[in-house]
Amino acid sequence: MNTSINQCWNKIGVYGDSSCPELKTVIHCRNCAIYGAAGRNLLQRQSPEGYVEEWTDLLAQDWQEVASKKALNKQEALTNESLGLIIFRVAQEWLALPVWVVKEITHVFPVHTLPHRSNHVFAGIVNIRGEILMCILLRNLLGLSAIDFRPENKSSQISNYQNHEIIPVIYQRMVVLEIQGNRWVFPVDEILGVYRFSGDQLKDAPVVISKTPDTYTKKILSWQGKQINYLDYELVFYELLFYTLNRA
Repeated sequence: MNTSINQCWNKIGVYGDSSCPELKTVIHCRNCAIYGAAGRNLLQRQSPEGYVEEWTDLLAQDWQEVASKKALNKQEALTNESLGLIIFRVAQEWLALPVWVVKEITHVFPVHTLPHRSNHVFAGIVNIRGEILMCILLRNLLGLSAIDFRPENKSSQISNYQNHEIIPVIYQRMVVLEIQGNRWVFPVDEILGVYRFSGDQLKDAPVVISKTPDTYTKKILSWQGKQINYLDYELVFYELLFYTLNRA
């Protein structure tokens, strides 16, 4: 810093003994012309020796190579470390998200639509114990068809009941999602549970899936005879911002 600058704010200003008579008018040193002039002089000062050359060399680096190394390191970390996933079903598809983006799983609450704001993805708002959350329909965002998932028809269920067999009951739930400080809630048709997997259990999505513009699948996981799509939660996040904040 240029030591010739009159640093009166550190002596008689708000950072000093506050004896400056101008404080009665400007209230704070940042509103004073002397303080502003000192800031402009600081920004307009000569750069240190070697500063420009250093940044020239830094910006001349192959940033694509740097980015590829970061991606490789991230992939190696994913392979070596275990990953906690919550697995759930929407329509006929089994999906997974990392546990750190899921804040809560709760029973189904009523959804209140918003005039001129609700659409096929943004359903409306939900009151969860006093907190108002935006409700989205993940089924529509992913383009999934609403079908009856039950493998048995009603007659076979009645037959099983008459034979005193236990028929599992599937409960719908709502999942509260938080990404970058933004929260949404979305309904799911079934929660399988929370499990931990090693990075090598997550396989790359087939080319026919990964090249599709509308896909949100980041990895594929086989678990308990099910093929589970590990969602790209960052891509889902930006799509949710689009549908909930930008669309009328």
